[in-house]
Amino acid sequence: MKPIRVLVVDDSAYSRRSISKMLEGMPGVEVVGYAVDGEEGIRQAISLKPDLVTLDLEMPRMDGFTLLRILTNRFSLPVLVISALSDADKVFRALEMGALDFVAKPMQGHARELSSIEQDLKWKVKQIMVSLLSKKARQTPPAPEVDKPRKSLRSAGKRAVELVAIASSTGGPPALQSIFSSFDQSYPFAVVVAQHMPHGFTRAFADRLNRTSPFTVREAHDGDPVEPGLALIAPGGCNLLLEEVGAGIRARVKPPEASDRYVPSADVLFTSCAPLYGSRMLAVVLTGMGNDGSKGVVAVKERGGQVLAESEDSAVVYGMPREAVATGCVDRVVPLPGISQAILACGGFGNP
Repeated sequence: MKPIRVLVVDDSAYSRRSISKMLEGMPGVEVVGYAVDGEEGIRQAISLKPDLVTLDLEMPRMDGFTLLRILTNRFSLPVLVISALSDADKVFRALEMGALDFVAKPMQGHARELSSIEQDLKWKVKQIMVSLLSKKARQTPPAPEVDKPRKSLRSAGKRAVELVAIASSTGGPPALQSIFSSFDQSYPFAVVVAQHMPHGFTRAFADRLNRTSPFTVREAHDGDPVEPGLALIAPGGCNLLLEEVGAGIRARVKPPEASDRYVPSADVLFTSCAPLYGSRMLAVVLTGMGNDGSKGVVAVKERGGQVLAESEDSAVVYGMPREAVATGCVDRVVPLPGISQAILACGGFGNP
């Protein structure tokens, strides 16, 4: 099996050396070169033909956004952004422009601080490798027919859904932006979201969604009431759970357990919601690496809830949706442009 060829683009010599060293220690990865700015990045991409590019957005001469646009649009190259914690808005802009994912690096870039990204960097590169190899193999398990509901879906006209719980990872931010902005009005159901994201990014992300959605969208805080028309985003680095308190449902924000591989965890969120809402819950699994949400959709289905998954045609990474489909609990597989309407149809607010 040929190794995945990686090009490292960063104007900091120390960062280039450190990132290259981290990646060179991974089996199946070959760092084929580096670039110090956008112009050299283009030349190296043409010359070296990498499979993946790591990209710092802050660079002299040609900036990272211009290079990103060229790499994704002209060369169709997967790009992993490595950016400072203080650049949340820039990161989300990069994701909307086509970056596959991002790694948050310390602002100072000192040796001990930069080494803190090694685990996250290696994990994301490993998952990208799996995704690239999967796309080349074109071997996928059987899935329900795309955009065709099964009999278990509620019929239009019956208000079946009070809670929509969404799971997403790689490719999730622009997918969620698309879904939230496509609703024509706020509807009488609550939304909770587990988007894999580190601490320090989710508040800016929630604010970004809130500006373009008729729903009120905000980062969840412990004790928040779960109400119709409100969307709560799980805080980065924490798990979001729902809990019955008195006559209402409230959000609980808790640190992850040692066993939680993905944070915020969709499995933890879905599993906490299922017994509270039963048949009045809809789970949605969007693009992402890994298998988070696959245990949760089983819990949702066991309690009589409904499950949607994003189709391979539109998913940036068909990992989480694939694993959800493999459980046999997915009622409907839908391309991203149709997911908001599918959500409304499941709740009796539109046509299936």
